[in-house]
Amino acid sequence: MPHARTGAEPNDGLSTRQRRLRPVLAVNTGDGKGKTTAAVGTALRAWHQGWRVGVFQFVKSGRWHVGEEDALRALGQLHDETGVGGPVTWEVMGTGWSWARSFDAGNPEAAAREGWRHVAGLLADEALDFYLLDEFTYPMDWGWLDVDEVVKALVNRPGIQHVVITGRRAPDALIDAADIVTEMTKIKHPFDLGQRGQAGIEW
Repeated sequence: MPHARTGAEPNDGLSTRQRRLRPVLAVNTGDGKGKTTAAVGTALRAWHQGWRVGVFQFVKSGRWHVGEEDALRALGQLHDETGVGGPVTWEVMGTGWSWARSFDAGNPEAAAREGWRHVAGLLADEALDFYLLDEFTYPMDWGWLDVDEVVKALVNRPGIQHVVITGRRAPDALIDAADIVTEMTKIKHPFDLGQRGQAGIEW
């Protein structure tokens, strides 16, 4: 398999090995389809490396059941039973977060703050290796979370913890702090013609 190469010459004083082991903060944003799809693909790679994977969905309702969840939960179970891959945690804000069952999921702003408080604690404790914060840009865009506080926690996270954030309208401060930023640009989509989402394509 060919190795990715770049013509740029790094001037960071790190060895090739050190550079490959550094933690990555990635953002998938833009109006096009595929932000979460791409992030879940990265989560699959993380699972294959034996990393501890956590997916935290900040906007989707608990009633919105997606195939990616079943697939990653099955891989987490495979790890528990055989040791293959890594452990998987999947949390959905719309269900009230599993660690706070008495929490009022009917208040989405408070639920988003609770979710971020928990994720920030996990980052501080180096509890996981890979975090997918799905649709996490929206609580920041809506003013529910302090962008500067979030960015500070992400930039100063200890150890080697990789974070991928998805959602439209990623704030400039997050984009500036990220190592990888991809903008999904919509060229064409059946939604524009009034078609509803399709099984296997949207969920």
